[in-house]
Amino acid sequence: MWLYYRFTLSFRDIEELLAARGITVSYETVRNWCDKFGQRYCSQIRKSRGQLGDTWYLDEVFIKINGVLHYLWRAVDQDGDEIDILVQKRKDKHAAKLFFKKLLKGQQAAPIKIVTDKLRSYSAAKKELMPCVEHSTQQYENNRCELSHQPGRQQERQMRKFKSQGQAQRFLSFHGVVNNLFRLGRNSMKGSHYRIFRDRAFVEWGRASCVQNLA
Repeated sequence: MWLYYRFTLSFRDIEELLAARGITVSYETVRNWCDKFGQRYCSQIRKSRGQLGDTWYLDEVFIKINGVLHYLWRAVDQDGDEIDILVQKRKDKHAAKLFFKKLLKGQQAAPIKIVTDKLRSYSAAKKELMPCVEHSTQQYENNRCELSHQPGRQQERQMRKFKSQGQAQRFLSFHGVVNNLFRLGRNSMKGSHYRIFRDRAFVEWGRASCVQNLA
């Protein structure tokens, strides 16, 4: 599961990698593991990490599922960590309210500030649910969220598009959690520090998945 969500690999790629280590398992078994344990591991990691940042950058991008247009609503904090996602068919006020409610429930606290594009649905939903929160729609300020969609897009292409709204929601939710855990900013720190933080990430993954060693 770690290989699937951490890297741009298919289930068949992982079957072959495991075979090289002497582990015989079918790609369908790997798929079943992801369906069965993904949400459980995701919840464990979210619980151990607690609240994220208090400035939320929100964005929505379109994704096609079986030829039908959907929208991926996504929020990251000031450190670039993904807070949560929600796949919906609309991007109106009701959809924005559902996303805000999901964020507030998951974080158990309102942010100090939210940053969005100029979609009016955000302003309308915020007025009802978070009226006292500062709201910025300045041009380019939301680039942090817009650019952070790229890892999910890469995996979407590898999977040759999502097959259902539920599949997209499950996969992207867990993909974001794993990406948070192992996105360590390697280019901005010394190699020794990077290895320390990477080891900590492996320990946290091991606690959630009950895997003692990924090597």
